[in-house]
Amino acid sequence: MNDIDFADLYQEVIVDHSRRPRNFGRLEHATHSAEGFNPLCGDRLKLYVNVKEGVVQDARFEGDGCAISRASASLMTEGIKGKSKKDVLRLFSEFRDLATGVDGTDRKALGNLAVFSGLAGFPARVKCATLAWHTLRAALEKDSGVVSTE
Repeated sequence: MNDIDFADLYQEVIVDHSRRPRNFGRLEHATHSAEGFNPLCGDRLKLYVNVKEGVVQDARFEGDGCAISRASASLMTEGIKGKSKKDVLRLFSEFRDLATGVDGTDRKALGNLAVFSGLAGFPARVKCATLAWHTLRAALEKDSGVVSTE
C-alpha cells in the first residue's frame, strides 16, 4: 500500500458523521428519490431530495452501510442544501474526482467533503463513499431502478 494509512481514512469528521449521521430518516413529500446498492460490501441506501425552483431545499437518507458510506451520505446531504441542481452536479464531479485521486481537484470548493481525500489510496472504499453521490445524481435525473456501484 502507499503511504496513506487507515487513520487518514477514518478522520474525526468521518467517524463523527458515521456514528451520528445528519439528515438520517425519511423525507416526507420528497420531489426526488432513488435507491443505491453496493453489491461488493452490501451498503444500501435510499435518498430523498426536495427540490423547489431548481434548488435543493432538503435532503435525507435511510439505509445501512459502512462508516464511509454513512459519513459520505451525511456530509453530502448537509453540503447540497441550498444549492442549485447544476451546482450539486458539479459538486458530484468534484467529489468523484477527489475520491478517485484526480489531480487538480478544488478541495476548497468541497468544504468538509475534502476529508475524503485519502480515499484514492483505498479503491474498494471509493465505491462506499460515492454510492450516495451516484444515488443523488440518479434522483435528480429521475432515473428509475436501483443505482449500483458495479
